[in-house]
Amino acid sequence: MNSIPIRWPAEAVWEAVSPLLPGFTVEVLPSIDSTNTELMRRARAGQCEPTLLVAEQQTAGRGRMGRAWQSGEAEGSAGSQAAGTRAVPSLMMSLGLPLAPRDWSGLSLAVGVSVAESLQPVLPPLGAGQPARVGLKWPNDLWLGGAGGDRKLGGILVETASFVSPQQAPSLPQPPTAPPHPGAPSTARYVVVGIGINVLPRSGEGMSMPPGSLQDVEPGLDAPTALLRIVPPLVALLRSFEGYGFGPMQPRFAARDVLQGRAVTLSDGTAGTAHGVGEDGALLVHTAGGMQAITSSEISVRPTAVPPV
Repeated sequence: MNSIPIRWPAEAVWEAVSPLLPGFTVEVLPSIDSTNTELMRRARAGQCEPTLLVAEQQTAGRGRMGRAWQSGEAEGSAGSQAAGTRAVPSLMMSLGLPLAPRDWSGLSLAVGVSVAESLQPVLPPLGAGQPARVGLKWPNDLWLGGAGGDRKLGGILVETASFVSPQQAPSLPQPPTAPPHPGAPSTARYVVVGIGINVLPRSGEGMSMPPGSLQDVEPGLDAPTALLRIVPPLVALLRSFEGYGFGPMQPRFAARDVLQGRAVTLSDGTAGTAHGVGEDGALLVHTAGGMQAITSSEISVRPTAVPPV
């Protein structure tokens, strides 16, 4: 069964994105250590063209703060998959491109907004019998909420490298109405946006957070279909972010913020209540010492308790 190819919509993705990203390419690999790692290797070697890299299996996938992202092998056709196809249990992809925003703050949050809205454009109402709701957990996780309780759907890992200068590779075209950059133009960096999403149900053994899957959101949704839904809007989002930053996306993040109003504990032991995010993407936490804006990439946040359904 494993010799049966997966029908990835590489050409459709390329046709949708290439007008926005000259030189854009799409690659699908059967196996690799990490799509993020591979694109960063290429950038170090001077290959800084816009590239979408998709892997059917990762042997050393990475998440935030060096955590491992587990992935399984593609399986034979089952369930929602059409006869004669294989199903991949996770969508694993990285988009690499030169980018020169005026302010980098909140980039991973903006990516999360785009992905969540692509997978579930309208949040279903709360209540029994409703589909799981795709939410966002600061700073880079996709969570499912609803009758099944909190579950982790996927994660986002954004990495940047200063291997690219504006002379070597142009940044994304600016929107026609974008305000001019104040002062000197920003220097382009090569940005790799890694996204990992559980497509099929999986065991939660050994995990601190129960896993969710796209089947909880939309039964029958597979990895190739999700890829085509996610990538073109993500490129458009990055164009907007380069011109305007995270600020205009703050209300869209707030609509899916799973930490809003919940008791949280920071990794340094500080306890408080989450009060959304600022225009720069910082998490606002009210603690015994007052309101704190949490921006450090070394701080993780988890709810201290899961509210009853």
